[in-house]
Amino acid sequence: MRTDIIDYLEKEIKHRCSSRANFFGMGVFYHIRAVADNATYLAKEYGADVEIVTIAAWLHDIASITDYNLYDEHHIHGMAIAERILSEFSYEPEKIERVKKCIYSHRGSKQKEKLTLEEICVADADAISHFDSVPSLFYLAYVNRNLNIEEGTEFVKNKLRRSYNKLSERSKETYKQKYDSIMNTISP
Repeated sequence: MRTDIIDYLEKEIKHRCSSRANFFGMGVFYHIRAVADNATYLAKEYGADVEIVTIAAWLHDIASITDYNLYDEHHIHGMAIAERILSEFSYEPEKIERVKKCIYSHRGSKQKEKLTLEEICVADADAISHFDSVPSLFYLAYVNRNLNIEEGTEFVKNKLRRSYNKLSERSKETYKQKYDSIMNTISP
């Protein structure tokens, strides 16, 4: 396991998230950390390459936290940023390509086919992370999008529904109780 890379990425992502240039605020760091934690857990459960999954999870949103203008295509820009960073660590080119595939296919809204266990783990962890960072979703709704209470609550519920529906069938089974608990908590 390349803990040197993973330790660097955690610090670098936290630094980029704390920058005033980061549109999403510090809450996105907790989202990314939750993705990394959940992806690592899923990789162990599903028999995927834990190192590839963990590195890809830390890097999956790096483009959007670096420059909000890259958000719409952050899965594409993130691959280039990941390649630059990982090359500086002399990470194996074949492993860089596997990390890039995970970053590219993580976006549920783009309906990219997930061809490997590693891609499934990162994409599912990205969706699952919303269950771990509900406060940051409310921050996004109320602060960034300036929604009122009802609109914000509906925004968060819809985000959680979409996230759950993006999961692989195996992850839906694993996280159904958590999803149901959260939805019951925020529903009036």
